[in-house]
Amino acid sequence: MSSIETPRGGEQVSPTHVRQVAPVGLWRRLNRLLERLTHYVTVWTGSAGAFLLSLLVVLVWGVTGPLFNYSDTWQLVINTGTTIVTFLMVFLIQRSQNKDSLAVQLKLNEIVAALKGASNRLINIEDLSEDEVKRLHLRYQKLAEMAQRNQKKTCSLSVEEAEDDSCDPLSDGIQPASR
Repeated sequence: MSSIETPRGGEQVSPTHVRQVAPVGLWRRLNRLLERLTHYVTVWTGSAGAFLLSLLVVLVWGVTGPLFNYSDTWQLVINTGTTIVTFLMVFLIQRSQNKDSLAVQLKLNEIVAALKGASNRLINIEDLSEDEVKRLHLRYQKLAEMAQRNQKKTCSLSVEEAEDDSCDPLSDGIQPASR
């Protein structure tokens, strides 16, 4: 078995005993720490206690106005505080929204993948370009029109059938020419 020299004192150890201290490992640990912190802060800032604390800060600030003759410094305190909190909350909320959005997309992808007859095109639809999403939306509009015209309420429709008129009662059943 080969061995490597460690930075400390030159002792020999096998590669399996060397702990990775590369920046990637540090970044992963820091990311996990930040994820836990943002989770707790997000939960707390959405609580009644956080609202009451914010209300208390504003009330104390308002009551102290006459003590400071409503000076520019007195106004600057609340302006600076609210600006800093708002700035940090924007990033916190965005991180939370990104995670929630991804989780919802994964759940929807699982449902689409599991449903018989559902179009697999819809799996990871969030990765499509805006133009592709708009074209797919137009197909769904056509599908909605077909569903409204359909007298047979049990006919299941998929986006794939927006070009296939087999469930459309006004159709003669002839498939459109492929492009």
